[in-house]
Amino acid sequence: MTRYIFIFGGVMSGIGKGTTTASIARLLKDRGFRVTAMKADPYINVDAGTMNPIEHGEVFVTHDGLETDQDLGNYERFLDQNILAYNYMTTGSVYKAVIERERNLEYGGRCVEVVPHVPEEIIRRIHEAGKRARADFVLIEIGGTVGEYQNMLFVEAARMMHLSDPERILFILVSYLPIPDNIGEMKTKPTQTASRMLNTAGIQADFIVARAKQTLDASRRHKLSVFCNVQPDHIIAAPDQSSIYEVPQLFRAQGFDDNIMRHFKMNRAPRKHREWDIMVNRMKAAKKPATIAIVGKYFKTGDYELGDSYISVLEAIRHASWVQGIKPEIVWINSEEYEENPKAVNELSQYDGVIIPQGWGSRGAEGKIRAIQYVREHNIPFLGLCYGMQMASIEFARHVLKIPMATSQEIDQKAKDHVIHFIPEQCKRIQHKDYGGSSRLGAYACKVRSGTISHSLYGKSLVHERHRHRYEFNNNYRKRFEKHGMVFAGIHRKLNLVEIMELPSHPFFIGVQFHPEYISRPLSPHPLFVGFLRAASAHRKQRPALKPSLQQRVSPKS
Repeated sequence: MTRYIFIFGGVMSGIGKGTTTASIARLLKDRGFRVTAMKADPYINVDAGTMNPIEHGEVFVTHDGLETDQDLGNYERFLDQNILAYNYMTTGSVYKAVIERERNLEYGGRCVEVVPHVPEEIIRRIHEAGKRARADFVLIEIGGTVGEYQNMLFVEAARMMHLSDPERILFILVSYLPIPDNIGEMKTKPTQTASRMLNTAGIQADFIVARAKQTLDASRRHKLSVFCNVQPDHIIAAPDQSSIYEVPQLFRAQGFDDNIMRHFKMNRAPRKHREWDIMVNRMKAAKKPATIAIVGKYFKTGDYELGDSYISVLEAIRHASWVQGIKPEIVWINSEEYEENPKAVNELSQYDGVIIPQGWGSRGAEGKIRAIQYVREHNIPFLGLCYGMQMASIEFARHVLKIPMATSQEIDQKAKDHVIHFIPEQCKRIQHKDYGGSSRLGAYACKVRSGTISHSLYGKSLVHERHRHRYEFNNNYRKRFEKHGMVFAGIHRKLNLVEIMELPSHPFFIGVQFHPEYISRPLSPHPLFVGFLRAASAHRKQRPALKPSLQQRVSPKS
């Protein structure tokens, strides 16, 4: 008998609904239950693929090829299992399904209305996700904040499910308790208001997760209990933690999982959390520093830096670091800085490793190429991800093969030497402006060549990696690259596409057309990131000390 747990947000966005959802899922999995998690996004977009990463954060890609919200990546990392496309829905995808059903006369000629037909489609998807996962628990995170009109239909679906089967439904409100600097006191009024707004939608929270800079005291717990109509031990303190991976331990210490099972009148299965605790202890014990520069373009918005644009890359760095006792220090570098001031690229000599992550379009491309040339020529460990591999191909063609106008078809359609070009089937799609969900997406097989660095890291010859791109390496240049020392270590055999390229003469220089960061998890770090961090740690012993001016660029969230 599947149970359903809905997680709502109060007061403001960005308070950790995704981490809360993933942490509860982990606690229940550690009890031996089959658990899956879903995200309901209130956007009219059919999927997350067309959303600006600076505004929305990273687009995560599932194994079966759907572009989704980054929270699905968190679910996968905490549960250490794949979360598939059916576990993500947007307002746009729900409306699209309802309209298609209406066009197919599946409503039997009835008038189709927003209520109840749209919430009914949401409910159908929730039940179906539970069946496909054969889940004991389905956790459903409702995007947005309580009181917004954008997510009202998802809230209504939750209310309808509770009405029809209250014994199998549980509601959690994750809300923020601010501590204004000029007052110096934690305030409960915003959460009281959020709770009442949820009540007006016909929903009474069973639990409140109290997010704040500090832990919740007895006085505020009592106030929330009285004014929000929630039992005191169902109010879970959630102060800021040094890492999101400590949150399951924080919840477990307060008996959150015990109380959830008590709510459902279930026998409390024994906890089996040793593996997770070992990982957290390893994370806390990591001391060896390694400074990693990420040269990208999707993290600057006004005066603020948003690491959410590359959150899977950040997490993959951390996973690979901790398993080796390394404490990573992350530095953000806007690639456009190297276009405006080419000499600034010399600062890369003081970093232990450089990553060029994913990206789209021409903006900042030349800065990335300059960065890659520098790290290649100065033997600094390098890892290029998707667009990063493509820029590495262009750099190698220009400066080693002496093809000065080498470029990508994405950057310059009319150029002569397209080292990177359109995947053939993509041409027609772009001509017809078929952009949504039409790039090469999801997991594909990659044959890894024996005797290569990549093969030694993977330890096997066949791997499956996730993709999200429209452009590929142009095979017309492959022999020239190989003649000058580039090794194509991974190939998608069916389509004969380059997946991995590496320079064996370099301490660590690997570019991949796929996104290894999508499948890195704290309990199973990705081998390519492990190899990269190992090389970065070794390089640290040889490079000059980081200047104070550059040390200031290290992210405090590293």
